Amino acid sequence: MAVPKGSTQKNIHNLSFQPLSQGDPGFAMYPAPGSGPPSPLPVVALTKGGDENTDRGNWSNHAEFLLSCIGYAVGLGNVWRFPYLCYSNGGGAFLIPYLIMLLFAGLPLFFLELAFGQYSSNGPIRCWNSVPMFRGVGIGMVIVSAWVGIYYNVVITYTLYYMFQSLTTSLPWAGCGHEWNTPYCSDLVKDCLANGGIMTVNNTCEDIGNLTTVELAEYNVTEDGNLTDYVDPLKEMRIRPSEEFYRNRMLHDSGDIGDSGYIIWQLALCLGLAWLLVFGCLVKGIKSSGKVVYFTATFPYVVLVILLIRGVTLDGYWKGVEFFVTPRWSHLGEAKVWKDAAVQIFYSLSASWGGLITLSSYNKFRNNCLRDAIVVPFLNCGTSILAGFVIFSILGNMSHELDVPVDQVVDETFGLAFIVYPEAVLHFPAAPVWSFLFFFMLLTLGLDSQFCIVETVVTAVMDQFPEKLKGKKTWVVLGYCTVSFLLGLNTVTQAGNYWVWLMDKYAADFALLIFGLSECIALGWLYGIKRFTNDIRTMLGDRVVDSIFFKWWPLNWCCITPCVLSFVLLFNWISWTDPTAKDYEFPPWAHAIGWLMISSTLIFIPIVWVWEFLRAEGGVRDRLRTMITPTAEWGPALAEHRRDAERVHKANDTTFGGVVEREVAGKLTAKYMPCEDGVVVSSRPSSPLEGATAGAITLNGFNGNAV
Repeated sequence: MAVPKGSTQKNIHNLSFQPLSQGDPGFAMYPAPGSGPPSPLPVVALTKGGDENTDRGNWSNHAEFLLSCIGYAVGLGNVWRFPYLCYSNGGGAFLIPYLIMLLFAGLPLFFLELAFGQYSSNGPIRCWNSVPMFRGVGIGMVIVSAWVGIYYNVVITYTLYYMFQSLTTSLPWAGCGHEWNTPYCSDLVKDCLANGGIMTVNNTCEDIGNLTTVELAEYNVTEDGNLTDYVDPLKEMRIRPSEEFYRNRMLHDSGDIGDSGYIIWQLALCLGLAWLLVFGCLVKGIKSSGKVVYFTATFPYVVLVILLIRGVTLDGYWKGVEFFVTPRWSHLGEAKVWKDAAVQIFYSLSASWGGLITLSSYNKFRNNCLRDAIVVPFLNCGTSILAGFVIFSILGNMSHELDVPVDQVVDETFGLAFIVYPEAVLHFPAAPVWSFLFFFMLLTLGLDSQFCIVETVVTAVMDQFPEKLKGKKTWVVLGYCTVSFLLGLNTVTQAGNYWVWLMDKYAADFALLIFGLSECIALGWLYGIKRFTNDIRTMLGDRVVDSIFFKWWPLNWCCITPCVLSFVLLFNWISWTDPTAKDYEFPPWAHAIGWLMISSTLIFIPIVWVWEFLRAEGGVRDRLRTMITPTAEWGPALAEHRRDAERVHKANDTTFGGVVEREVAGKLTAKYMPCEDGVVVSSRPSSPLEGATAGAITLNGFNGNAV
């Protein structure tokens, strides 16, 4: 079957045909020696199936990868964390350090990790064959993802619980007449005033007509019943109905991390459902999750736009928007503002978690990862700003309805999603519909990120044991989800909320900053920035890498980004205080557990240093050199790409690093001569050919050479 002139690839009968250039080592002269004058014809690579890398698989198309990256980066924090940080750090002025940190920290690390994973086609552990002494960084990334995966699914559990509670005609957190409400429920005051009474210091509702002149004066009520100056004497003790629902109904809050009490069966069922959703979407790896993200990555934007349109039609919305965007320039002189901006960029882009390396490792080798590294971060930041307008337009209406300043209805993290918004939606017509939409949006935002978190761990395990686990990914995913569900049961007890806070504060804190700094040092200084640039040149070509604009990236990787991360890390340590769950202070033993979590993510860095040093041969200098020298396995996964890499490095005065020809077991790959009557491929194993295990190749209608 002839390959048309100018063709780059043909898929025929589930076989992928990739022409090779005349300069390629696989180019041959046909027909066979002695059968006639030789004539040069292109030789093509033949691989079974549509994937470029048949062992690991590839994304079915670029859209699946891009949407997965967007879903991973755009998560729950965009909706509740960013608006709060913007409010507390100078409003619109916060966007200045936020965008600066995006340019000097977020974008460089994002591109570095996409290029790193795509070039090596390996997960966050095996990719460190490039600089073996930093393999502990990859192990730490996987452990961080494992910790975060446990508690992140608990937040998804809360979202599922609220979503199911919204399937009613009257939302259960409305009013104070429920069994979980306390005598200090704030709506009791509103109901009392509506019935012509006032709340007294004894927390009882007394009819104004039954009060004496002295009592009226005590409560600033005139004799004609004017309540203009009346203030609830127990105002500071009042609790919003939505908060009582959150703490007493859903969490069954015991008030202390040491008092676990019992497992809340409703939350346990929702937790099981959350892990079942994750397993169902990852059962076939990227082939299944890549299809799901078409919906989960795009649906949140539909809901955000709908909520924004609804928000700006509410009374008082402008109070919230003005509060959100009005710059308070004095805050820019505070170091905390710059630290918060860097940390928010770092976490929102999901850099140094290992997930970006994992996702890009399934890319085809020539994918334009530079384009992706620009599109996704800016879209992520745009989503944060969009979510800020949505949330604060609703908070402005809430402030208007309650007649209190905006800063009194703003809350941080969980409180914004599960206390403030549920209360705000009560003022909407058809409130259950808006509530369901909001929490369904949170569900899709959370699942996207959770898919990538779990895939990071599973991919790392599969890459470490490729022969033993080949074809068993479903069982690995099932085992991981089952173990994580069992470990997460402690988070759905009466003390579960405190465990979630503890893991959130400790599991992925400054360890991520250390990982990001390590990546810059390892690839920029030890592996060599010129060598890493030529790795990228192999994938993207000379035109991109030789552009003057590309110089921005090496400058950041070697100098600017490490300095920024060092500043943030140092400031984080200097200003370190023991984390709290709002007003609750953890006991010392809880902080000890938290430090054990941090240690578990960092301890493998020095362990790997010692291990690599001990197993190396020679003197101290030789051992140190071995620790930073790429292993023979380092480089692209496919033989043709390894040859390309060697050629590019040689042409640009750097060394490839790995061994060019290597045997990759299990591939049905060969080179064949295109012919008019088609090809027949037998999957019977033959001998290693061109770095792969070839099958017996029969070329119908051709009597020449097949190599």
